[in-house]
Amino acid sequence: MQKVTQELRKFGTAPVFFTAISTILGAIMFLRFGFAVGAVGFLGTVVLILIGHAVTIPTAMAIAEIATNQKVEGGGEYYIISRSFGVVIGSTIGIALYLSQAISVAFYIMAFTEAFTPLFSWLIERFELPRAVVWILEQRQTVGIPALLLLTYIMLTKGADLGVKALYVVVATLALALIAFFAGTTLYSQTAAFDPIATADAALGEFGFFTVFAIIFPAFTGMTAGVGLSGDLRDPGKSIPMGTMAGTLTGMVVYLFIAYKLATSASPNDLADTSHLVMSDIAWQGWLIIPIGLAAATISSALGSIMVAPRTLQAISRDNVMPVPPLFNRWLSKGKGRNDEPYNASVLTILIAGAFILAGALDSVAQVISMFFMVTYGSLCLISFLNHFAADPSYRPKFRSRWYFSLFGALACFGLMFFMNSVYAILAIGLMIGLYFVISYFNPDKKSIALIFQGAIFQFSRQLQVFLQTAEKEQSRSWRPSAIALTENTFKRLGAFHLLRWIAQKYGFGTYIHLIRGYLSRQTNHDAKELQNRLIRMAEASNSNIYVDTLISPSYTSSIAQVIQLPGMAGTENNLLIFEYSKVISDNLPDIIDNFKLIKSVDFDVAILGSCERGFGLKQEIHIWITPTDFQNATLMILLAYILMGHSDWKRAKIKIFAIFPEGRIEEERDRLYQLIDTGQLPISLNNVEFISQKHEIKYKDIINQKSGDADLVILGFLDEALRHSGTEVFEGFDRVGNVLFVNASAQKEIK
Repeated sequence: MQKVTQELRKFGTAPVFFTAISTILGAIMFLRFGFAVGAVGFLGTVVLILIGHAVTIPTAMAIAEIATNQKVEGGGEYYIISRSFGVVIGSTIGIALYLSQAISVAFYIMAFTEAFTPLFSWLIERFELPRAVVWILEQRQTVGIPALLLLTYIMLTKGADLGVKALYVVVATLALALIAFFAGTTLYSQTAAFDPIATADAALGEFGFFTVFAIIFPAFTGMTAGVGLSGDLRDPGKSIPMGTMAGTLTGMVVYLFIAYKLATSASPNDLADTSHLVMSDIAWQGWLIIPIGLAAATISSALGSIMVAPRTLQAISRDNVMPVPPLFNRWLSKGKGRNDEPYNASVLTILIAGAFILAGALDSVAQVISMFFMVTYGSLCLISFLNHFAADPSYRPKFRSRWYFSLFGALACFGLMFFMNSVYAILAIGLMIGLYFVISYFNPDKKSIALIFQGAIFQFSRQLQVFLQTAEKEQSRSWRPSAIALTENTFKRLGAFHLLRWIAQKYGFGTYIHLIRGYLSRQTNHDAKELQNRLIRMAEASNSNIYVDTLISPSYTSSIAQVIQLPGMAGTENNLLIFEYSKVISDNLPDIIDNFKLIKSVDFDVAILGSCERGFGLKQEIHIWITPTDFQNATLMILLAYILMGHSDWKRAKIKIFAIFPEGRIEEERDRLYQLIDTGQLPISLNNVEFISQKHEIKYKDIINQKSGDADLVILGFLDEALRHSGTEVFEGFDRVGNVLFVNASAQKEIK
């Protein structure tokens, strides 16, 4: 079946070239290019041509590059974008692209009717016709609707075969019209001196330079029209780049010569007059050949659009992502005959084009649609740039553009949208965003972020890591958390997970490691990947800015040895280890204590979370307890509390600080604490500190249980010496409070 399908794809490079050039040298060339020369002068028009091709040439190069790297199937531009950015983003741009192509059919057919204006005007002047007949001749639909029906008949009965054959005829006619134009002479060309900067009276005052550019910009579009035939080409990877580049460069050269010919053959005021075909006044036998050429150019452009638009819609429907009933998707995706002609998609395209022809006025709509073309071109350039930046080994196109060309093309596309018409640019972008969310809603299982972005992010991260490691680091006194949480109880208790995501949300970095006890094997590796996917879903659901992973290790000691050697993120060394245990069963607390010496061998700060069934409660009160021997930990405890409050989950929280000292030393310790606060070594206010005198017969744990019974988080410090002498007793005796975070700082943190 695949071999048969390949045999049916029999078009070569010529249809791509002729489809592109016939769309480029279209209606605008005959109807509005003289106006541009009259409005901005010859040199100004040259600048407009160069600006326009600053968009189209990088886009053509991007298409040529992408097409020689991957097999381009039916749908052309849509296929390239959707397979690079993902089908959600791709279909968003693709639907906009399809609408612009479908409405272009109406635009070109309405322009086609202008070719009959001289004939109808002659009939009205020459004969006394009834008013009804005069009214009919004055309507664009008089020619437009029959022309559309004729094109419909060609496409639905004969398909792309006859369309391509007809394309050759109209291109030949177009070539004849251009030859006649360049062969023509006028009295102005024989008597007037050439002035490259001459403009019509007050032309720019009415329109503006970029308004003129917006009017003639469709003349430069169309170089991607041939890409839509990709599904009907024998060798898309060869025909698309050759045909597209040839069409683009040929169009630019022809437009430069046309601009010169117009500037030397007619006055600026005559050129700026859009009420008649100025090219017919210049060309040899122009009264006849130029209207025929206009008819050929516009009908060929319409033919090119009507060949491409249904194929774009058919490709989108086959990806089954459009926000319509599945039955409608299947109906649109069906082809007809041995060549798989998009019959049903053509019917819908004709209906859309017919509706706009009947409406008559397309100026405002055409400007919005031109914005969609700019979005498409910018997306193609962006794909090429990101592929260069991502440095994917599988990206090996036969034709290579340059990353700076692609980047410039993307920036030029999106920038020119606002220069042309900022209102329409905002409207077009708004419609695209709305369409994206609708498609995402109906396709939640489809990837909406392209893999190409992951490659670019990977390269950026790699370069940044190397730069930060090799750069001479400025010594900073400001502490920023770069934390690692290690636990094997993720799916029993979420305390450590939440604590890490709160700490890493705004001010620091977080790495969450789920420990799997055992030896590495095929089975444990498979289990670890499944658990990692669960962790990733947890992180996504909680909107967490943390990196999650799993670690297979036979013992707690070996897991800690591996974790403390992990590289930091963004060039920052890891500095904080987070552990957790259950206050009810103290399951892994002995393991933490037994390995504390190993942990401290690398001078990490340590936070050990004692979890209970209350969890973090209402997240409204954080109590910090400072003792006489705890000033080394105090700054870190306070900083962690403020970091937690930076997260939206704790936005209503208040911090209360309790300083508990023996009864006989209360005044001495109070003065010491005041001094630390005054010198800025403790980032707190005296108004937030409550001093508590501890009597000899009362244990400090009893005071904490009494004062902090309603707290949502209690933060306490502990010392290495106390842990060596008392072991688990350091963490026991806090049964009447909720979650407790025990903090041990490797050194006192200095505050700027």
